[in-house]
Amino acid sequence: MLDPIAAARAFLSEDPDPETRAELRELLERADGGGEEERRELVDRFSGPLEFGTAGLRGRVEAGLARMNRLVVMKAAWGVGTHLAEASARGGPDPRRQGVVVGFDGRRSSRQFAEDTAAVLAGLDIPVHLFPDPVPTPLVSFAVPRIGAAAGVVITASHNPPGDNGYKVYLPTGAQIAPPVDSAIAACIDRAPSLGAISRPSPSDAAAGGLRRLVDTTDRRVEGAYLDGLARAALHPPETTPLRIAYTALHGVGHRLVVRALARSGFAGVASVPSQCDPDGAFPTVRLPNPEEPGTMERVFALAAETGAELVLANDPDADRLAAAVPDAAGHGYRMLGGNEIGVLLADDAMEHAETAGRGKLVVTSVVSSSLLSRMARDRGVFFRETLTGFKWIMEAALEGEAAGQAFVFGYEEALGYSVGPLVRDKDGIGAALRLAELARHLKGRGRTLLDRIDELHVAHGLSHPVPWSVTLPDREGRERIRVAMNALRSRPLERIGASPVVRFVDALVGEETVDGKRSAVELPRSDLLTFQSADGARLTVRPSGTEPKIKFYLELLGHADRPTEVASVRTRLEEEGQAFRRALLERLGLN
Repeated sequence: MLDPIAAARAFLSEDPDPETRAELRELLERADGGGEEERRELVDRFSGPLEFGTAGLRGRVEAGLARMNRLVVMKAAWGVGTHLAEASARGGPDPRRQGVVVGFDGRRSSRQFAEDTAAVLAGLDIPVHLFPDPVPTPLVSFAVPRIGAAAGVVITASHNPPGDNGYKVYLPTGAQIAPPVDSAIAACIDRAPSLGAISRPSPSDAAAGGLRRLVDTTDRRVEGAYLDGLARAALHPPETTPLRIAYTALHGVGHRLVVRALARSGFAGVASVPSQCDPDGAFPTVRLPNPEEPGTMERVFALAAETGAELVLANDPDADRLAAAVPDAAGHGYRMLGGNEIGVLLADDAMEHAETAGRGKLVVTSVVSSSLLSRMARDRGVFFRETLTGFKWIMEAALEGEAAGQAFVFGYEEALGYSVGPLVRDKDGIGAALRLAELARHLKGRGRTLLDRIDELHVAHGLSHPVPWSVTLPDREGRERIRVAMNALRSRPLERIGASPVVRFVDALVGEETVDGKRSAVELPRSDLLTFQSADGARLTVRPSGTEPKIKFYLELLGHADRPTEVASVRTRLEEEGQAFRRALLERLGLN
């Protein structure tokens, strides 16, 4: 382990940012003066580096090796560029010929981190295709293969708290990096020299040398091509049926493209929350910019009520996720659709209407998402793949399926992430918003609603009821409590889910499953994830979050309804059973 005080002083000697230098100098002075809280803070920030994994980097914006700041970002950029150059020498894409796409969202320091990345890459003689203004993450993913770049970088922390930022890297396909590329980049970052030894030409010098090329978002090569691609892949032609929509970008970057995409599909007069349309990293009107958090949707719900909206749409700040709500069937305001509900609605639509020129359709989801999709695919003769959580795995499965001759039409994970086909090789909250609006309009024209269709799917394929929850445990102490809880479940696995005995236990960290007491290897990428499955089909998956200080629990209970009118009562019963199980498990783990 690093000596935190020595590491802090070394960091201070290199840090190019006067703001974080001043912050760290004050923290060190207070620690030297005997401040125990400040010493603990230094230990948390400097006991080790911010880990670079398949989700890249993500953390609070402040001084420290385990934080997001200019020094950490520039060394990460050096590691990415060095890895690309070394991989090119072994036959990989040539970054000095193809360049790297760099984009950023509207968060604190995002523009600066993007400029720092561009400067470091230019110093390695790697041209940068730089978006000059904040853009949605899916547009960066789309731009990488569209431009023909060797890689992409986007500065974003997605739906994390306002004080966070992050650094995500894309492959030439536009998909997120996956093992072993992440480890190779991390090893290069570890080799990064002192900042003084890293060349960083000025923007004007880089541009003069052909190493800085701005991506014009109005260029048909990128933004126009993206919107054209969404239009070509429409599952339903524009209809005359009107549909009133209320939308919020939650102070993020989605507004302009969402409104343009909807207008091109014939949706007139979309109502947007005016105070949340423009990017603002302070997120002044919400406590947390995550549409799943209580209170975050208040303003768009008020606008929806005022305008009589039939569909409410919300993107997270980088527009790679989609939340949605519809009028409550009982007339009591708006009901949020769960991530699994949006997922199975969009998957059902794609399985039914996507044109694949005779190729077998493929849908992909994660192990923490609803098992309903697997039954829908089975009943319709559609190829189905299930992966670990994370869109890097979903896209890897999609690309493998396509290589085998299948047509990938949809992928999702329950945390509001959806891929509506091969146009974007990552989550796409803009494309998902358009597809959901088109489906809602199509159903309305036939006298039905999204809620009607959800109930029909549960009757036709079996009712799945998710009961997800998470426990936030920040800082070093929280990470230790998460580790202890995971180890407790490993060393003493659950014997029952409710009244039903556990018949299958999977530990993805060691690659083993235990079925009816017999242990065997299971083919899964190594991940800190545990799954328990009971005799009646219930399933619990537990994992630490890869991007937030949380331990996450995904419980799914199964039921049966003979007709749509029975679905609500079955759900109510399963919800009560799930909440009772949640309380008992949290008490057992000491997390209540």
